[in-house]
This record gives sequence, C-alpha cells and structure tokens, in this order.
Amino acid sequence: MDLKKYIRDIQGFPKEGIVFKDITPLLIDPNARKECLEILLSTVKDKKIDKVIGVESRGFFFGMLLAEELNAGFVPVRKPKKLPFDTISASYDLEYGTDTLEIHTDAIQKGDRVLIHDDVLATGGTAKAVCELVERLGGVIVQCNFLMEITFLNGREKIPGNEIFAAMTY
Repeated sequence: MDLKKYIRDIQGFPKEGIVFKDITPLLIDPNARKECLEILLSTVKDKKIDKVIGVESRGFFFGMLLAEELNAGFVPVRKPKKLPFDTISASYDLEYGTDTLEIHTDAIQKGDRVLIHDDVLATGGTAKAVCELVERLGGVIVQCNFLMEITFLNGREKIPGNEIFAAMTY
C-alpha cells in the first residue's frame, strides 16, 4: 500500500512558504492506518520498550497505538502549561519559529527503555528537545520513530547517535 497517497499537502500552513503534511486522510482510512501502524512497529516489535512518548499533538495518534501494541506505558510530551503535574521543559527551534515542550518529572524512570514517536522529522528541533527530556530523566532512547521524514531539512543531524525510523520519506 502506498501510504503517501493518504498524506495531503497544504500550501502555506501554518505560514507562507511551508508545505504542511496533513495526515488526516491516513487517520480516516482504517486499512491505511493499520498498515502504517504495522510499518511503524516493524523495527521495534522485538525490542524491549517500557514507555512510548507521543509528541503533541499529532504524535499522540500513533504513539498511543504503538504503546498498546508494545504493552508499554504511554507518555505525552506537551506544550507548556498543558500537563497538570511537576514538569521539566526543553526549548527548540522549528522550521517556522521556536517553541517549548514539557514532560512530567515522574513519566520516565532511570533506565526506562523509550520509543519516541512523532508525526514528522523535519529540522530535528522537536526530536532533539524530546531526546533531551528523556535523557535528563534517565531514560534510554531505543528509537526515534516517525510517520514521515522530510529528508532535505536534515533533521537527523540534530539527533546523532539515535536509531531513527520513518514510515515514509520525502
């Protein structure tokens, strides 16, 4: 199945010059969604995963599904002031601005084996921030896992030393 046909390009969103990759058609189609989940699982099924991180907000969709399939805990990483308990934060640059992410201080225990999932690896700023949060809490990153990677933006360069997998590349 060609999953790319379930990704819709939106020109100029969230600002001019950006081509946003809309995953809504993929989420709507149950067969495409199942196929995508199987692809995302294909490289981690046999690895011990204690926690799956889903990055706000589109990383939540498959992040929760991955956690369920891997019998692992699910940890949301969110924008500031969205989590109700004690948090730590990391700031990062993205292709169209800067932002900050937070995680609960008790979400990752020292030695937890962590799968980080997000929808897209673009410039790598978000992934770098999440890796920093996991490492600060003592977690071990097993893989950074994405629906898609925009290769010309060289996001991999910001998260060296980590195993990276993307179901689709552009």
